[in-house]
Amino acid sequence: MNRKIGIYSSVMNIAAVSGFALSMLIGTNFGSYFTSMFIAFSFVPMMCAFCSYEKTEHKAAGYTSMIFAGAYMVFILIVYFAQVTSVRLDGLQKEALQIIDYQYFGLFFNYDLLGYGLMALSTFFAGFTVDVKSKSDKWLKALLQIHGIFFISCLVIPMLGMFSADMEGSDWIGTMALEFWCIYFIPVGILSLMYFLNKSKE
Repeated sequence: MNRKIGIYSSVMNIAAVSGFALSMLIGTNFGSYFTSMFIAFSFVPMMCAFCSYEKTEHKAAGYTSMIFAGAYMVFILIVYFAQVTSVRLDGLQKEALQIIDYQYFGLFFNYDLLGYGLMALSTFFAGFTVDVKSKSDKWLKALLQIHGIFFISCLVIPMLGMFSADMEGSDWIGTMALEFWCIYFIPVGILSLMYFLNKSKE
């Protein structure tokens, strides 16, 4: 069962991240927000699957990874569920939109960055649980732990107020940064799938 959850969640993660990248390229906000929720839905079981295979001395790292993954999912679902429901359907006043509309770079945008910072911490600790037996496993471990570096920028950027709704080019810069993240994270999903496929059936 652990192997199946790892395989299925990895496949869903690859599809969701790819869909997110495509949605941004064609300019559909609804598609971007909707696929972002499925990145979270797939990420948590994927991290749990890593934890299920870890050695005893790495249990603490695995549990830490799962807790950060769960916290990431809470923030992401709050942000993007609001975008596809309240923001899109309810005709909110400008004051409310400035708080919860992701495109205003307000509170919910900052929550989103915090969520992805927690995701980065989750992958960093998950990297310790990877049992390296092949070159692809070595790459997977490295990509998971290097991804942890994103935590710093995700934590600091909201504090510095680097993005604002009236900043020229902010949309373009944000899109390019997210496309870079997709290019980075799709191989994580692919290598995770290979990792779980190589595990014995449980």
